[in-house]
Amino acid sequence: MNALVPLPVLLPVLAAGVKIVIGPRHPLLKRAISVAALAAVLGVAIALLVRADRDGPQAVQLGGWPAPVGITLVADRLSAVMLVVSSAVTLCVMVYAFGQDAAERDRDTPMSVFHPTYLLLAAGVCDAFLAGDLFNMFVGFEMMLMASYVLVTLGGTMARVRAGTTYIIVALLSSMLFLVAIAVLYAATGTVSMAQLSWRIAELPGPVARIAEVTLLTAFAVKAAVFPLSMWLPDSYPSAPTPVTAVFAGLLTKIGVYGIIRAETLLFPGGHLRRVLLVAALLSMLVGVLGAMVQIDVRRLLSFTLVSHIGYMIFGVGLDSAAGLAATVFYVLHHITIQTTLFLVAGLIDRRGGATSLARLGGLARTAPLVGVLFFIPAMNLGGIPPLSGFLGKLGLLRAGLAQGGPLADALVAGAVVTSLLTLYSLVKVWNQAFWSAPPEDMPEGARAGRLPIAMVAGSAALVVLSLAYTAAGGPLYALCERAADELLTPQTYVQAVFPSGGAT
Repeated sequence: MNALVPLPVLLPVLAAGVKIVIGPRHPLLKRAISVAALAAVLGVAIALLVRADRDGPQAVQLGGWPAPVGITLVADRLSAVMLVVSSAVTLCVMVYAFGQDAAERDRDTPMSVFHPTYLLLAAGVCDAFLAGDLFNMFVGFEMMLMASYVLVTLGGTMARVRAGTTYIIVALLSSMLFLVAIAVLYAATGTVSMAQLSWRIAELPGPVARIAEVTLLTAFAVKAAVFPLSMWLPDSYPSAPTPVTAVFAGLLTKIGVYGIIRAETLLFPGGHLRRVLLVAALLSMLVGVLGAMVQIDVRRLLSFTLVSHIGYMIFGVGLDSAAGLAATVFYVLHHITIQTTLFLVAGLIDRRGGATSLARLGGLARTAPLVGVLFFIPAMNLGGIPPLSGFLGKLGLLRAGLAQGGPLADALVAGAVVTSLLTLYSLVKVWNQAFWSAPPEDMPEGARAGRLPIAMVAGSAALVVLSLAYTAAGGPLYALCERAADELLTPQTYVQAVFPSGGAT
């Protein structure tokens, strides 16, 4: 079973190479290769989750070099469940992209470039989740970011290049911070293996450990778009092609959250920066949702809700408790799916209504009722309407906050409730204007009549069904998240998987 651990990284890379060799010919074959590769990654991820949940973390040393010399990949409960959800999401977005490709053939979205680059992005995401050392995690981040640089500026239009420039500069700065943190830790401990660092960091002088922790968390916070390091996101995401925006919103920020979880549980346990994280969580929730309330463009509104709901995840990490971590893991899985779905549906709204500005939309409940259903379900889920998975995740966070107690935790609980209500208000505003109100007298030139592309609808609908499955299987899924949280708080199991014969110190 350990031999399966590298496959989520290798399969998309091999598929991307094959597609580049094939070139622009044989489009059906290239699509089949993409679907087969991502479906295989999903199957491998499910197998790894079953094994990790039953037998503990699965580790493999690539090239036969033992840790900490070689490259270590580790699939524990957290990384395996993140792999499953991210693989399902990337597969559905790829199907959506097939429909957009067939329907538009738009020179501003050259899909022959999109598909192999997208597969490299998926490989980078998987590598970041599985990395057992900080430098390999950095490599996974850079694979993902190099692909994202291409995707965010795809087509080379003025708007995309302008937005992409901001994104690239911020991403490079965060990568530089990440590399500095790795250098500090290596200079102080002599290793970048996370299993080994979990022991050696505890022996460092306090100021050195805090400098490394602050630098590492800052790098991850930029990638996660935690306030006040989030102002780049609303200007960068909305201008990209719909499949790109959707996968960025669903996955890329969660890589930063994943890094924060790893840092605060495996490398720097003890909650030294707990209050800082809680304050950042509260500000992210409130500033993000207030920004969403005043937007009139659907994509920008969703971008601000993304910032606000990152605050929920940081809230759970900052509590530094098993209950808070379990709720965070559950909410991350929920939010990856919901946020991706909403951005895909925004693309359907744009295709049918010809715009994403609320001032130019109306009457879609009559002209596109299926789009209305596909928007309504994830919108209510993001707003936290019971019994949907968004409600379950928020309830878990609120219970963990109340159990923690204290003025700051209580303020987070109140802020989370207010943010949820204001999120619901913002999404109801979209529903009332785009779907219930009368259509504008002068329909936008881009509005299209007729049936929507089947693949675009199928990709969106599949994610809606997946989000509903979180609700139907809420009990078992939440129990899995609780086991993952317990495992995170007992890093000895992770260390033992990497160093089965000892030697971590």
